[in-house]
Amino acid sequence: MFDRLSQSLQKVFRDVRGYGKLSEKNIQDALREIRLALLEADVQVKVVKEFIARVREKSLGADVVQSVTPGQQFTKHVHDEMVHLLGDARTEPDLTGAPASILMLGLHGSGKTTTTAKLAAHYRNLGKKVLLVACDIRRPAAVDQLEILGRDVGVPVVRPEPGETVPNLGRRALRKARETYVDLVIYDTGGRFQIDEELVEELKALRHEVEPKNVFLVLDAAIGQESVHVAETFHEQVGLTGLVLTKLDGDARGGAALSVRSATGCPVMWVGTGEKVTDLEPFHPERMASRILGMGDVVSLVERAQQAIEVDDMADLQGRMLKDSFNLEDFLVQIRTMKKMGPINKLMDMMPGMSQLSDKMREQISGDRSAIELKRTEALILSMTPRERRRPSLIDASRRKRIARGSGLEVRHVNELLKKFEMAKKMMKKMKKQQKRLLRYAQ
Repeated sequence: MFDRLSQSLQKVFRDVRGYGKLSEKNIQDALREIRLALLEADVQVKVVKEFIARVREKSLGADVVQSVTPGQQFTKHVHDEMVHLLGDARTEPDLTGAPASILMLGLHGSGKTTTTAKLAAHYRNLGKKVLLVACDIRRPAAVDQLEILGRDVGVPVVRPEPGETVPNLGRRALRKARETYVDLVIYDTGGRFQIDEELVEELKALRHEVEPKNVFLVLDAAIGQESVHVAETFHEQVGLTGLVLTKLDGDARGGAALSVRSATGCPVMWVGTGEKVTDLEPFHPERMASRILGMGDVVSLVERAQQAIEVDDMADLQGRMLKDSFNLEDFLVQIRTMKKMGPINKLMDMMPGMSQLSDKMREQISGDRSAIELKRTEALILSMTPRERRRPSLIDASRRKRIARGSGLEVRHVNELLKKFEMAKKMMKKMKKQQKRLLRYAQ
């Protein structure tokens, strides 16, 4: 979503690096470009004005820090103000209470019900006993959808009974949660195409009945400034404690994501980055600011790797690599681990410096072709016998033909795979030698 804004800001930073000294003139030029980039990204005019004013004040009022170039200092000012704009620090949900509770609000099409299931899956994976409540009683399909999603993530769902009102449903679900010692109840409320008086009264009544510590509004970040207006109205009418931004994986301009925190005063709690249950990330202002400015997000990358990689498996794989016993079965483990971590383009956004690559180079690395090659490699290895995977040297011409037929590919694809595997083994041998050399120096 932020690709275009990120590219514009990085161009400004490259220009600023050439400045020998920060002056009012060159700062004005840089700020003009930043202002245009933010406005083109659909950030609210008021938010842009305040942001630019704060960066200008810092840049002109600060002494140049020793050993830091003026360009680096200017970049730091922009980064710090971007973090402030997004909320300074992560705000954690209030999960106190017996049970804790989250009230989910949102208009039709915002992804509210799907996000509700994602949150349930997240907390269930953390070991909490979760209960979902289907409070969208006017749309039977919404109740069925939540029940299907609940089954998928392994969380029970309380359905409305015939003729039951939303407040009564909330009261019954809360009583059941207490009786069954549930840790967290998440209420999926009714949606509308627009906010109306009936919806507001229904939400107020439910909130009064269940007294949730968390009231989250799910916003479609792709609809631009309209999402800011929706957030302001919900906050004024019902009262919010946090926001969830969905569809950050889309190609919209993304200005709403930068405006909504400032406009409502409510922190962004989570962001949705895809359709899968796992495509929900806790929102960290500093990490998001670093991604937008092209500085990467190493912490999130490491966290994603930890979720995808079993520690014991990785230790075993590392030992095999150092003992020169790395084989095609290990190669297959690496490929499957990469797939678990998510699409390559998402991982690239978290890597420092990757945003500086040209669009063509990024496409070559993270495009459809790379995904196809991973699938092709997996198919080839699975078409081999266990003995062939453990001893690739056995794969002669006739075996290559059989593997190609078994995977539905050509012999040249088998040859390419074996060539890449040999290159990977050579790199590991070099790493082993370097490690031995470092250990010798350390002694």
